[in-house]
Amino acid sequence: MKFNPVNYIRSKSLRWRIMSCIGIAILMLALSIIMTMRLSYIAMNNLGDSYKSNSELTHFSQAVEATEKAMENYVTYRTFESIDAYFNSRTKVEAFYNSLQNFPSRNEVTQKEYIVHQLTEAFLFYGNLAISARRANNEEELSTQYSHAMASYNYLTSQILELNNLRLKQNAERYDQNHHRIVLTNTLSIVFFLVFSILIFFVLYITITSIMEPLVEISEVAHKVARRNFDVPLFNRESNDEIGNICKAFDRMIISIREYIDTIWEKARTEAELKEKEIEMQALYTDAQLRALQNQINPHFLFNTLNTGAQLAMMENADKTCFFIEQVADFFRYNIQQQKRTVSIDEELGLVDNFVYIMKVRFGNRLEFTKEIPEGSFPQQIPSMTLQPLVENCIKHGLKNSKGKVHLKVAVEEKFINISVSDNGEGMPEKTREAVFQAVTSGTTRLPSEMLDDNSTHNGTGLISVFLRLQLQFHRTDLFDITADDNGEGTKFIIRVPKHV
Repeated sequence: MKFNPVNYIRSKSLRWRIMSCIGIAILMLALSIIMTMRLSYIAMNNLGDSYKSNSELTHFSQAVEATEKAMENYVTYRTFESIDAYFNSRTKVEAFYNSLQNFPSRNEVTQKEYIVHQLTEAFLFYGNLAISARRANNEEELSTQYSHAMASYNYLTSQILELNNLRLKQNAERYDQNHHRIVLTNTLSIVFFLVFSILIFFVLYITITSIMEPLVEISEVAHKVARRNFDVPLFNRESNDEIGNICKAFDRMIISIREYIDTIWEKARTEAELKEKEIEMQALYTDAQLRALQNQINPHFLFNTLNTGAQLAMMENADKTCFFIEQVADFFRYNIQQQKRTVSIDEELGLVDNFVYIMKVRFGNRLEFTKEIPEGSFPQQIPSMTLQPLVENCIKHGLKNSKGKVHLKVAVEEKFINISVSDNGEGMPEKTREAVFQAVTSGTTRLPSEMLDDNSTHNGTGLISVFLRLQLQFHRTDLFDITADDNGEGTKFIIRVPKHV
Protein backbone atom coordinates (compact mmCIF):
# COMPACT_ATOMS: atom_id res chain seq x y z
CA MET A 1 0.00 0.00 0.00
CA LYS A 2 1.42 3.34 -1.08
CA PHE A 3 2.16 5.79 1.73
CA ASN A 4 0.07 8.96 1.51
CA PRO A 5 1.47 11.75 3.76
CA VAL A 6 -1.75 13.80 3.55
CA ASN A 7 -3.91 10.94 4.82
CA TYR A 8 -1.30 10.11 7.45
CA ILE A 9 -1.37 13.68 8.81
CA ARG A 10 -5.17 13.81 8.77
CA SER A 11 -5.33 10.56 10.72
CA LYS A 12 -3.45 12.18 13.61
CA SER A 13 -5.10 14.12 16.44
CA LEU A 14 -5.40 17.92 16.40
CA ARG A 15 -3.01 18.18 19.33
CA TRP A 16 -0.39 16.17 17.41
CA ARG A 17 -0.82 18.28 14.28
CA ILE A 18 -0.65 21.58 16.16
CA MET A 19 2.37 20.50 18.22
CA SER A 20 4.09 19.20 15.07
CA CYS A 21 3.43 22.52 13.34
CA ILE A 22 4.87 24.43 16.29
CA GLY A 23 7.86 22.09 16.40
CA ILE A 24 8.57 22.63 12.68
CA ALA A 25 8.27 26.41 13.14
CA ILE A 26 10.65 26.36 16.09
CA LEU A 27 13.11 24.17 14.12
CA MET A 28 13.04 26.55 11.16
CA LEU A 29 13.60 29.57 13.40
CA ALA A 30 16.44 27.75 15.16
CA LEU A 31 18.10 26.94 11.82
CA SER A 32 17.72 30.55 10.72
CA ILE A 33 19.27 31.85 13.94
CA ILE A 34 22.11 29.28 13.85
CA MET A 35 23.03 30.10 10.26
CA THR A 36 22.92 33.82 10.97
CA MET A 37 25.09 33.45 14.06
CA ARG A 38 27.56 31.23 12.18
CA LEU A 39 27.99 33.74 9.35
CA SER A 40 28.35 36.61 11.84
CA TYR A 41 30.92 34.61 13.85
CA ILE A 42 33.05 33.92 10.76
CA ALA A 43 32.90 37.59 9.69
CA MET A 44 33.80 38.84 13.17
CA ASN A 45 36.74 36.42 13.41
CA ASN A 46 38.09 37.62 10.07
CA LEU A 47 37.62 41.22 11.13
CA GLY A 48 39.37 40.56 14.43
CA ASP A 49 42.30 38.88 12.67
CA SER A 50 42.78 41.91 10.43
CA TYR A 51 44.95 43.84 12.88
CA LYS A 52 46.12 40.96 15.03
CA SER A 53 49.48 40.81 13.15
CA ASN A 54 50.09 44.52 13.83
CA SER A 55 49.41 44.00 17.52
CA GLU A 56 51.80 41.04 17.66
CA LEU A 57 54.49 43.03 15.82
CA THR A 58 54.09 45.87 18.33
CA HIS A 59 54.66 43.47 21.22
CA PHE A 60 57.71 42.09 19.38
CA SER A 61 59.13 45.60 18.96
CA GLN A 62 58.61 46.30 22.66
CA ALA A 63 60.41 43.02 23.56
CA VAL A 64 63.38 43.97 21.30
CA GLU A 65 63.54 47.40 22.91
CA ALA A 66 63.44 45.88 26.39
CA THR A 67 66.25 43.49 25.44
CA GLU A 68 68.39 46.37 24.18
CA LYS A 69 67.83 48.41 27.34
CA ALA A 70 68.67 45.43 29.60
CA MET A 71 71.87 44.81 27.59
CA GLU A 72 72.84 48.46 27.82
CA ASN A 73 72.23 48.52 31.59
CA TYR A 74 74.32 45.39 32.12
CA VAL A 75 77.20 46.71 30.01
CA THR A 76 77.09 49.99 31.92
CA TYR A 77 76.34 48.88 35.49
CA ARG A 78 76.76 45.08 35.45
CA THR A 79 73.87 44.37 37.89
CA PHE A 80 71.99 41.14 38.51
CA GLU A 81 68.65 42.79 37.77
CA SER A 82 69.80 43.92 34.36
CA ILE A 83 71.14 40.49 33.29
CA ASP A 84 67.90 38.86 34.53
CA ALA A 85 65.82 41.36 32.56
CA TYR A 86 68.00 40.71 29.49
CA PHE A 87 67.41 36.98 29.49
CA ASN A 88 63.64 37.40 30.10
CA SER A 89 63.28 39.84 27.22
CA ARG A 90 65.46 37.74 24.92
CA THR A 91 63.20 34.73 25.58
CA LYS A 92 60.15 36.74 24.39
CA VAL A 93 62.03 37.91 21.30
CA GLU A 94 63.09 34.37 20.42
CA ALA A 95 59.52 33.10 20.84
CA PHE A 96 58.22 35.59 18.29
CA TYR A 97 60.95 35.81 15.66
CA ASN A 98 60.87 32.02 15.14
CA SER A 99 57.36 32.46 13.76
CA LEU A 100 58.61 34.88 11.06
CA GLN A 101 59.63 33.95 7.53
CA ASN A 102 63.06 32.27 7.67
CA PHE A 103 63.80 32.06 3.94
CA PRO A 104 63.71 34.62 1.09
CA SER A 105 60.44 35.30 -0.74
CA ARG A 106 59.20 37.34 -3.68
CA ASN A 107 56.29 38.64 -1.62
CA GLU A 108 57.12 42.04 -0.20
CA VAL A 109 55.65 41.37 3.24
CA THR A 110 57.16 37.90 3.72
CA GLN A 111 60.53 39.14 2.35
CA LYS A 112 60.44 41.90 4.95
CA GLU A 113 59.67 39.30 7.63
CA TYR A 114 62.72 37.35 6.43
CA ILE A 115 64.92 40.46 6.84
CA VAL A 116 63.53 41.09 10.34
CA HIS A 117 64.17 37.43 11.17
CA GLN A 118 67.83 37.66 10.09
CA LEU A 119 68.41 41.02 11.83
CA THR A 120 66.89 39.62 15.03
CA GLU A 121 69.29 36.71 14.95
CA ALA A 122 72.21 39.10 14.38
CA PHE A 123 71.09 41.37 17.21
CA LEU A 124 70.77 38.49 19.64
CA PHE A 125 74.07 36.99 18.48
CA TYR A 126 76.10 40.19 19.00
CA GLY A 127 74.16 40.94 22.20
CA ASN A 128 75.13 37.59 23.68
CA LEU A 129 78.81 38.20 22.72
CA ALA A 130 78.73 41.66 24.33
CA ILE A 131 77.25 40.19 27.53
CA SER A 132 79.92 37.49 27.58
CA ALA A 133 82.74 40.04 27.05
CA ARG A 134 81.33 42.16 29.87
CA ARG A 135 81.33 39.17 32.15
CA ALA A 136 84.99 38.47 31.19
CA ASN A 137 85.90 42.20 31.62
CA ASN A 138 87.27 42.20 28.06
CA GLU A 139 86.82 45.86 27.20
CA GLU A 140 88.13 45.63 23.66
CA GLU A 141 85.89 42.69 22.77
CA LEU A 142 82.98 44.39 24.57
CA SER A 143 83.33 47.58 22.55
CA THR A 144 83.44 45.68 19.26
CA GLN A 145 80.48 43.35 19.97
CA TYR A 146 78.39 46.06 21.59
CA SER A 147 78.80 48.35 18.57
CA HIS A 148 77.75 45.48 16.23
CA ALA A 149 74.75 44.72 18.44
CA MET A 150 73.60 48.36 18.47
CA ALA A 151 74.02 48.64 14.73
CA SER A 152 71.89 45.51 14.28
CA TYR A 153 69.35 46.87 16.75
CA ASN A 154 69.01 50.22 14.96
CA TYR A 155 68.61 48.55 11.61
CA LEU A 156 66.19 46.02 13.13
CA THR A 157 63.90 48.69 14.57
CA SER A 158 63.69 50.46 11.24
CA GLN A 159 62.84 47.21 9.47
CA ILE A 160 60.21 46.35 12.10
CA LEU A 161 58.62 49.74 11.48
CA GLU A 162 58.59 49.12 7.72
CA LEU A 163 57.15 45.62 8.26
CA ASN A 164 54.47 47.10 10.52
CA ASN A 165 53.56 49.61 7.82
CA LEU A 166 53.35 46.86 5.19
CA ARG A 167 51.18 44.74 7.42
CA LEU A 168 49.01 47.76 8.21
CA LYS A 169 48.46 48.31 4.52
CA GLN A 170 47.76 44.61 4.01
CA ASN A 171 45.34 44.51 6.94
CA ALA A 172 43.55 47.60 5.68
CA GLU A 173 42.85 45.79 2.44
CA ARG A 174 41.74 42.71 4.41
CA TYR A 175 39.48 44.90 6.57
CA ASP A 176 37.75 46.18 3.45
CA GLN A 177 37.19 42.60 2.35
CA ASN A 178 35.85 41.60 5.78
CA HIS A 179 33.58 44.61 5.88
CA HIS A 180 32.15 43.55 2.56
CA ARG A 181 31.65 40.05 4.00
CA ILE A 182 29.83 41.47 7.02
CA VAL A 183 27.46 43.37 4.75
CA LEU A 184 26.94 40.22 2.73
CA THR A 185 26.38 38.22 5.94
CA ASN A 186 23.74 40.68 7.15
CA THR A 187 22.05 40.50 3.76
CA LEU A 188 22.08 36.69 3.84
CA SER A 189 20.72 36.73 7.41
CA ILE A 190 17.78 38.87 6.31
CA VAL A 191 17.20 36.60 3.32
CA PHE A 192 17.32 33.48 5.48
CA PHE A 193 14.92 35.05 8.00
CA LEU A 194 12.46 36.02 5.25
CA VAL A 195 12.66 32.58 3.61
CA PHE A 196 12.12 30.74 6.89
CA SER A 197 9.31 33.14 7.85
CA ILE A 198 7.55 32.42 4.57
CA LEU A 199 7.99 28.68 5.08
CA ILE A 200 6.64 28.94 8.63
CA PHE A 201 3.67 30.96 7.36
CA PHE A 202 2.82 28.34 4.75
CA VAL A 203 3.14 25.50 7.28
CA LEU A 204 0.85 27.32 9.71
CA TYR A 205 -1.58 28.24 6.92
CA ILE A 206 -1.83 24.66 5.68
CA THR A 207 -2.26 23.29 9.21
CA ILE A 208 -4.87 25.85 10.26
CA THR A 209 -6.75 25.41 6.99
CA SER A 210 -6.88 21.63 7.44
CA ILE A 211 -8.32 22.21 10.93
CA MET A 212 -10.77 25.02 10.10
CA GLU A 213 -12.35 23.61 6.92
CA PRO A 214 -14.32 20.86 8.72
CA LEU A 215 -15.15 23.28 11.54
CA VAL A 216 -16.72 25.66 8.98
CA GLU A 217 -18.80 22.78 7.63
CA ILE A 218 -19.87 21.84 11.14
CA SER A 219 -20.82 25.48 11.85
CA GLU A 220 -23.01 25.69 8.72
CA VAL A 221 -24.77 22.44 9.53
CA ALA A 222 -25.26 23.55 13.16
CA HIS A 223 -26.96 26.78 11.97
CA LYS A 224 -29.33 24.73 9.81
CA VAL A 225 -30.16 22.42 12.71
CA ALA A 226 -30.74 25.48 14.94
CA ARG A 227 -33.35 26.64 12.39
CA ARG A 228 -35.05 23.21 12.78
CA ASN A 229 -33.85 21.99 9.40
CA PHE A 230 -32.93 18.38 10.09
CA ASP A 231 -32.77 17.42 6.43
CA VAL A 232 -29.01 17.96 6.27
CA PRO A 233 -26.38 15.62 4.76
CA LEU A 234 -24.27 13.57 7.13
CA PHE A 235 -20.52 14.18 7.29
CA ASN A 236 -19.44 10.51 7.13
CA ARG A 237 -15.84 11.40 8.00
CA GLU A 238 -13.49 8.46 8.57
CA SER A 239 -10.66 10.34 10.33
CA ASN A 240 -10.05 9.50 13.98
CA ASP A 241 -8.94 12.95 15.15
CA GLU A 242 -11.00 15.30 17.31
CA ILE A 243 -12.76 16.82 14.27
CA GLY A 244 -13.63 13.35 13.02
CA ASN A 245 -15.03 12.42 16.44
CA ILE A 246 -17.13 15.62 16.50
CA CYS A 247 -18.47 14.88 13.01
CA LYS A 248 -19.33 11.30 14.02
CA ALA A 249 -21.06 12.56 17.17
CA PHE A 250 -22.94 15.17 15.09
CA ASP A 251 -24.06 12.47 12.65
CA ARG A 252 -25.31 10.33 15.56
CA MET A 253 -27.12 13.38 17.01
CA ILE A 254 -28.88 14.09 13.67
CA ILE A 255 -29.90 10.44 13.37
CA SER A 256 -31.15 10.44 17.00
CA ILE A 257 -33.16 13.63 16.38
CA ARG A 258 -34.76 12.12 13.30
CA GLU A 259 -35.59 8.95 15.23
CA TYR A 260 -36.94 11.08 18.10
CA ILE A 261 -39.20 12.98 15.70
CA ASP A 262 -40.47 9.69 14.30
CA THR A 263 -41.09 8.53 17.87
CA ILE A 264 -43.08 11.69 18.62
CA TRP A 265 -45.24 11.12 15.56
CA GLU A 266 -45.76 7.54 16.67
CA LYS A 267 -46.75 8.72 20.15
CA ALA A 268 -49.13 11.24 18.62
CA ARG A 269 -50.83 8.45 16.69
CA THR A 270 -51.24 6.37 19.85
CA GLU A 271 -52.44 9.31 21.97
CA ALA A 272 -55.96 9.03 20.59
CA GLU A 273 -56.08 5.39 21.61
CA LEU A 274 -54.95 6.33 25.12
CA LYS A 275 -57.70 8.94 25.33
CA GLU A 276 -60.26 6.33 24.43
CA LYS A 277 -59.00 4.04 27.19
CA GLU A 278 -58.95 6.80 29.79
CA ILE A 279 -62.71 6.60 30.41
CA GLU A 280 -62.48 2.84 30.81
CA MET A 281 -59.59 3.19 33.29
CA GLN A 282 -61.54 5.80 35.26
CA ALA A 283 -64.41 3.36 35.59
CA LEU A 284 -62.02 0.64 36.77
CA TYR A 285 -60.52 3.03 39.32
CA THR A 286 -63.98 3.88 40.71
CA ASP A 287 -64.74 0.19 41.03
CA ALA A 288 -61.43 -0.36 42.86
CA GLN A 289 -62.29 2.41 45.32
CA LEU A 290 -65.62 0.75 46.07
CA ARG A 291 -63.87 -2.59 46.63
CA ALA A 292 -61.35 -0.94 48.98
CA LEU A 293 -64.15 0.59 51.04
CA GLN A 294 -65.87 -2.76 51.16
CA ASN A 295 -62.66 -4.50 52.36
CA GLN A 296 -62.46 -2.08 55.29
CA ILE A 297 -65.55 -3.79 56.72
CA ASN A 298 -63.59 -7.06 57.25
CA PRO A 299 -61.38 -5.81 60.19
CA HIS A 300 -64.43 -4.30 61.90
CA PHE A 301 -66.25 -7.61 61.44
CA LEU A 302 -63.23 -9.36 63.06
CA PHE A 303 -63.25 -6.96 66.04
CA ASN A 304 -67.05 -7.29 66.46
CA THR A 305 -66.77 -11.12 66.30
CA LEU A 306 -63.97 -11.15 68.92
CA ASN A 307 -65.96 -8.79 71.17
CA THR A 308 -69.04 -11.05 70.82
CA GLY A 309 -66.88 -14.04 71.82
CA ALA A 310 -65.57 -12.11 74.84
CA GLN A 311 -69.17 -11.28 75.91
CA LEU A 312 -70.20 -14.97 75.60
CA ALA A 313 -67.17 -16.01 77.68
CA MET A 314 -68.11 -13.40 80.31
CA MET A 315 -71.73 -14.66 80.37
CA GLU A 316 -70.39 -18.19 80.91
CA ASN A 317 -68.08 -16.92 83.70
CA ALA A 318 -64.94 -17.83 81.69
CA ASP A 319 -62.96 -14.78 82.82
CA LYS A 320 -59.61 -15.96 81.51
CA THR A 321 -61.06 -16.72 78.12
CA CYS A 322 -62.82 -13.35 78.07
CA PHE A 323 -59.58 -11.48 78.96
CA PHE A 324 -57.63 -13.47 76.36
CA ILE A 325 -60.09 -12.63 73.59
CA GLU A 326 -60.07 -8.97 74.60
CA GLN A 327 -56.24 -8.93 74.49
CA VAL A 328 -56.27 -10.50 71.01
CA ALA A 329 -58.83 -7.93 69.80
CA ASP A 330 -56.80 -5.04 71.22
CA PHE A 331 -53.63 -6.40 69.62
CA PHE A 332 -55.16 -6.61 66.14
CA ARG A 333 -56.87 -3.22 66.50
CA TYR A 334 -53.52 -1.61 67.46
CA ASN A 335 -51.74 -3.38 64.62
CA ILE A 336 -54.15 -2.10 61.97
CA GLN A 337 -54.91 1.39 63.30
CA GLN A 338 -51.34 2.40 64.24
CA GLN A 339 -49.46 0.89 61.30
CA LYS A 340 -48.95 4.16 59.39
CA ARG A 341 -48.08 6.59 62.15
CA THR A 342 -45.69 7.04 65.05
CA VAL A 343 -46.56 6.15 68.63
CA SER A 344 -44.99 6.77 72.01
CA ILE A 345 -42.64 4.34 73.70
CA ASP A 346 -45.29 3.87 76.41
CA GLU A 347 -47.83 2.70 73.81
CA GLU A 348 -45.31 0.26 72.33
CA LEU A 349 -44.52 -1.14 75.78
CA GLY A 350 -48.26 -1.64 76.36
CA LEU A 351 -48.53 -3.54 73.06
CA VAL A 352 -45.59 -5.75 74.15
CA ASP A 353 -47.42 -6.62 77.37
CA ASN A 354 -50.50 -7.45 75.34
CA PHE A 355 -48.51 -9.65 72.93
CA VAL A 356 -46.56 -11.42 75.71
CA TYR A 357 -49.80 -12.26 77.49
CA ILE A 358 -51.11 -13.92 74.32
CA MET A 359 -47.83 -15.85 73.89
CA LYS A 360 -47.87 -17.03 77.52
CA VAL A 361 -51.38 -18.36 77.07
CA ARG A 362 -50.12 -20.26 74.05
CA PHE A 363 -46.80 -21.59 75.43
CA GLY A 364 -47.49 -21.63 79.16
CA ASN A 365 -44.49 -22.22 81.42
CA ARG A 366 -42.15 -22.72 78.46
CA LEU A 367 -41.95 -18.93 78.12
CA GLU A 368 -40.39 -16.71 80.80
CA PHE A 369 -40.63 -12.98 80.05
CA THR A 370 -39.00 -10.39 82.34
CA LYS A 371 -38.74 -6.65 81.96
CA GLU A 372 -36.73 -3.90 83.61
CA ILE A 373 -38.36 -0.50 83.11
CA PRO A 374 -37.67 2.57 85.30
CA GLU A 375 -40.55 4.57 86.74
CA GLY A 376 -41.93 7.45 84.71
CA SER A 377 -43.39 7.94 81.27
CA PHE A 378 -41.73 7.78 77.90
CA PRO A 379 -43.58 10.05 75.44
CA GLN A 380 -40.86 9.92 72.79
CA GLN A 381 -42.29 9.00 69.39
CA ILE A 382 -41.07 5.94 67.48
CA PRO A 383 -42.52 4.07 64.47
CA SER A 384 -45.41 1.84 65.41
CA MET A 385 -44.80 -1.92 65.70
CA THR A 386 -41.11 -1.37 66.57
CA LEU A 387 -40.71 -3.44 69.76
CA GLN A 388 -43.24 -6.26 69.12
CA PRO A 389 -41.29 -7.79 66.13
CA LEU A 390 -38.12 -7.82 68.27
CA VAL A 391 -39.91 -9.55 71.16
CA GLU A 392 -41.50 -12.02 68.75
CA ASN A 393 -38.09 -12.82 67.26
CA CYS A 394 -36.56 -13.40 70.70
CA ILE A 395 -39.49 -15.63 71.77
CA LYS A 396 -39.12 -17.71 68.62
CA HIS A 397 -35.36 -18.32 69.07
CA GLY A 398 -35.55 -18.66 72.85
CA LEU A 399 -38.21 -21.40 72.64
CA LYS A 400 -35.78 -23.56 70.69
CA ASN A 401 -34.42 -24.47 74.14
CA SER A 402 -36.39 -26.36 76.78
CA LYS A 403 -37.43 -23.01 78.23
CA GLY A 404 -37.36 -19.69 76.45
CA LYS A 405 -36.21 -16.62 78.38
CA VAL A 406 -36.83 -13.12 77.03
CA HIS A 407 -35.71 -9.96 78.82
CA LEU A 408 -36.77 -6.39 77.94
CA LYS A 409 -34.83 -3.50 79.46
CA VAL A 410 -35.27 0.29 79.22
CA ALA A 411 -32.35 2.50 80.34
CA VAL A 412 -32.34 6.33 80.37
CA GLU A 413 -29.04 7.95 79.39
CA GLU A 414 -27.98 11.56 78.81
CA LYS A 415 -29.06 11.78 75.16
CA PHE A 416 -30.75 8.48 74.43
CA ILE A 417 -33.29 6.03 75.80
CA ASN A 418 -31.78 2.58 75.27
CA ILE A 419 -34.24 -0.27 74.76
CA SER A 420 -32.81 -3.81 74.60
CA VAL A 421 -34.57 -7.13 74.00
CA SER A 422 -32.52 -10.32 74.56
CA ASP A 423 -33.12 -14.08 74.49
CA ASN A 424 -31.31 -17.25 75.58
CA GLY A 425 -31.21 -18.83 72.13
CA GLU A 426 -28.22 -20.02 70.13
CA GLY A 427 -27.35 -16.48 69.04
CA MET A 428 -27.29 -14.89 65.60
CA PRO A 429 -24.37 -15.90 63.32
CA GLU A 430 -22.05 -13.07 62.32
CA LYS A 431 -22.79 -13.73 58.66
CA THR A 432 -26.53 -13.29 59.27
CA ARG A 433 -25.91 -10.13 61.30
CA GLU A 434 -23.85 -8.62 58.46
CA ALA A 435 -26.54 -9.61 55.94
CA VAL A 436 -29.20 -7.81 58.02
CA PHE A 437 -27.23 -4.57 58.13
CA GLN A 438 -26.35 -4.89 54.44
CA ALA A 439 -30.07 -5.21 53.65
CA VAL A 440 -30.83 -2.10 55.76
CA THR A 441 -28.10 -0.15 53.95
CA SER A 442 -29.36 -1.16 50.51
CA GLY A 443 -33.04 -0.65 51.44
CA THR A 444 -33.96 -4.33 50.90
CA THR A 445 -36.57 -5.87 53.24
CA ARG A 446 -35.52 -9.50 52.77
CA LEU A 447 -32.35 -11.45 53.45
CA PRO A 448 -30.55 -13.10 50.51
CA SER A 449 -31.89 -16.56 49.64
CA GLU A 450 -28.54 -18.22 50.43
CA MET A 451 -28.84 -16.95 54.06
CA LEU A 452 -32.16 -18.77 54.68
CA ASP A 453 -32.61 -22.35 55.81
CA ASP A 454 -34.49 -24.68 53.50
CA ASN A 455 -37.12 -25.46 56.16
CA SER A 456 -37.35 -21.95 57.60
CA THR A 457 -40.22 -19.57 57.00
CA HIS A 458 -38.34 -16.67 58.57
CA ASN A 459 -36.91 -14.28 55.96
CA GLY A 460 -35.87 -11.39 58.23
CA THR A 461 -38.53 -9.03 56.86
CA GLY A 462 -39.89 -7.92 60.28
CA LEU A 463 -36.47 -7.27 61.79
CA ILE A 464 -35.13 -5.40 58.73
CA SER A 465 -38.39 -3.41 58.51
CA VAL A 466 -37.93 -2.22 62.12
CA PHE A 467 -34.40 -0.96 61.42
CA LEU A 468 -35.42 0.64 58.13
CA ARG A 469 -38.32 2.55 59.73
CA LEU A 470 -36.07 3.78 62.54
CA GLN A 471 -33.55 4.99 59.96
CA LEU A 472 -36.24 6.80 57.98
CA GLN A 473 -37.80 8.28 61.12
CA PHE A 474 -34.61 9.75 62.61
CA HIS A 475 -32.33 9.94 59.51
CA ARG A 476 -29.55 8.14 61.39
CA THR A 477 -27.87 4.74 61.14
CA ASP A 478 -26.46 4.48 64.68
CA LEU A 479 -29.78 3.89 66.49
CA PHE A 480 -29.85 0.08 66.29
CA ASP A 481 -27.48 -2.81 66.83
CA ILE A 482 -27.39 -6.60 67.25
CA THR A 483 -25.05 -8.21 69.80
CA ALA A 484 -24.86 -11.18 72.15
CA ASP A 485 -26.53 -10.91 75.57
CA ASP A 486 -24.68 -9.93 78.74
CA ASN A 487 -23.57 -13.55 79.31
CA GLY A 488 -22.14 -13.86 75.81
CA GLU A 489 -25.02 -16.10 74.70
CA GLY A 490 -28.23 -15.63 72.80
CA THR A 491 -29.10 -12.48 70.87
CA LYS A 492 -29.67 -8.91 72.05
CA PHE A 493 -31.41 -6.25 69.96
CA ILE A 494 -30.58 -2.66 70.97
CA ILE A 495 -32.53 0.45 69.97
CA ARG A 496 -31.41 3.97 70.89
CA VAL A 497 -34.18 6.57 70.83
CA PRO A 498 -33.11 10.24 71.04
CA LYS A 499 -34.63 11.81 74.16
CA HIS A 500 -35.61 15.10 72.52
CA VAL A 501 -37.85 14.00 69.68
